[in-house]
Amino acid sequence: MIRIFISLLALSLLSSCIGDDIVFDSVPESVRILNPVDSIAVGDTLQLAARYTNNIGQEETRPIIWKSSVPALLAIDEDGLAVGLAPGDVTVAAEVVLANQTTVMDAFTIVVAEQVIVDPGGGERSGSIRSTSSYLLQGDFTVKQDGSDIILEIADNYRASTSLPGLYLYLTNNPTTVNNALEVGKVAVFDGAHSYHISGVGINDYDYLLYWCKPFSVKVGDGEMQ
Repeated sequence: MIRIFISLLALSLLSSCIGDDIVFDSVPESVRILNPVDSIAVGDTLQLAARYTNNIGQEETRPIIWKSSVPALLAIDEDGLAVGLAPGDVTVAAEVVLANQTTVMDAFTIVVAEQVIVDPGGGERSGSIRSTSSYLLQGDFTVKQDGSDIILEIADNYRASTSLPGLYLYLTNNPTTVNNALEVGKVAVFDGAHSYHISGVGINDYDYLLYWCKPFSVKVGDGEMQ
């Protein structure tokens, strides 16, 4: 009788974990510029870098096509080395040509100025956590660069069900799986503001938070970084 009860309880938890979640194995291919900046001084150079991820969110080496909207103001060579030439606003783009000849791209606006005051903050990204199961999981978050690390700040409006068995948080580029994801750790806070200090990670290395029901290996929720 006890064995039957345990089996029924495990089945109930698994069913609750899954809920009405719809899992897709693939994600859109994408390219992201890893070190966008707000400004550059005339005569200064900036080595830009970009990351391409395939349809399972895994990083691949692909040729990056760098473009400047106004080459007379900001020139960029084929390796992503930019140099400020004259004051003005410029859009910088990084493109990857896919097998079907379509392109994916990322872009940012940069100001070329006579003199630049460097902002040591390192940028910021944010988003909202959503549940993809029958469990309560919600709240906003912010990611900030802190030297060679990042600080993930979960807002005061965060709420998560305490009934979740073995809830873990990951950073990933594919919010459908923990394959190739970075495990942040087991979730210990289920109500209110808290934060995570994550070492050796850049603010543009990952695009999603992923909440995972580890005992049953199913997704519970996610949050896209904007």
